[in-house]
Amino acid sequence: MFDVITIGTATKDVFLKLPGARIIRDKKELEHLHISIAEAICLPFGSKMEVEELISAIGGGAANAAVTFSRQGFKTAAVFKIGTDFFGKEIISSIKKEKIKIFSSEDKKNPTDYSTIIIGQNGDRTILIHRGASGNLQKKDIPSLKTKWLYIAPSNISFSVINSIVSEAKKRGVMIAMNPSRFYLKMGLETLKPLLDKINVIIVNREEASILTSVSYNDEKAIFHKFDELINGVAVMTEGKNGGVVSDCCHIWRYGIFPNEKIVDATGAGDAFGSGFIAGLIKSGEECQKNACHSLNIEYAIRLGLANATSVVEKIGAEAGILTAEQFKSSRWRSVNIKTENL
Repeated sequence: MFDVITIGTATKDVFLKLPGARIIRDKKELEHLHISIAEAICLPFGSKMEVEELISAIGGGAANAAVTFSRQGFKTAAVFKIGTDFFGKEIISSIKKEKIKIFSSEDKKNPTDYSTIIIGQNGDRTILIHRGASGNLQKKDIPSLKTKWLYIAPSNISFSVINSIVSEAKKRGVMIAMNPSRFYLKMGLETLKPLLDKINVIIVNREEASILTSVSYNDEKAIFHKFDELINGVAVMTEGKNGGVVSDCCHIWRYGIFPNEKIVDATGAGDAFGSGFIAGLIKSGEECQKNACHSLNIEYAIRLGLANATSVVEKIGAEAGILTAEQFKSSRWRSVNIKTENL
C-alpha cells in the first residue's frame, strides 16, 4: 500500500540563460506582432547567440509531485508514459534515485516529452514544449491503485482514462487531489462535472478558477460558491506573489507568501505548492470534508506548500529546490500570514 501515487507527465527539461535575448514591452510593437501579453522575448533570426548557462533537469507534473511526496517521507509511486529514447531512460534513472516506485510504460511511436526553458532575469520564463508519449497513457498502463491518496496532474491524457482511474479509486475509498491542465479546462464544465464530483481537493490558479467555473475573474466569492457546487471537499485558488485562498465551502483561509531570497526560475512552482499542500494534508490526517476541515491542518498544509514553492523558485529546475521533511523544520518556514474568515 502506497501513501500516494502520482499520475501525469514526466519530461526532460533543458534550461537556457540567454543574456542577449531582447525583451519587448512596447504595447504598439507587441500589437503589431499580434502578441496579447505584456512582454515577449525577441531572438534574432538566422544568427547564433551565446548561452550563459545550460542546465539539464527532469520535470513534469507526476515526476515533480512524486519527488515532493518522497522527500517528505511518504511511500510514493509515479505513473507516466515515456518514449523508448535516451531521455526516457534518463527520467527513470533520476526518479529512482528519489526512492520512488515507477510504473512507467513505453510508447514506441512517440518520443519522451521534452521542454526547452528560456529563463529571464527575474525568474520568469518561456517554455517551448513538445508533448510526446505522456498524453498516450492508457487504462492498461495503470497499476492497481493500492494507495491512500492519488495526485493527478493530467496534462493532455485522455479524459476517459482519467475519469476511469478516478472512478475506480473512489470505489476503493482513495482520497483524490487534482491539478487540472488547460487541456482539461477547455473541455468545459458539463464534460468535467462527473469527474469533479469525485475530487477531494482541486488546485487551480485564479485564472484557471475563473475559466473552470465560468465566473468573473474578479468575483472571488462567486467562484468559491461555484466550487461548492462542484467539489465535495477543498478548493485551492493560488494567486502567485499575492498568495492565495483555500475554502472548504463555508470557511476561507487567505494566505500570503514567504519572502524570497532570490527568484531564479519559476518553473515548477505550481507543482511544488500543490504537492506540498497535499503532503501537509496527509501529514495532518485531514479528511477534506465540506465545512469540517480542521483549521490547523489547513494552515499546516498551506505553510508546507508555500515553503516548497518558495524553495523551488530559488533554484533552476522544477525539482532542485523541493524540500525534504528535515529542511521544512527550518525556522525560515515556521510562520506565514494566514487569515481565516467565513465565506
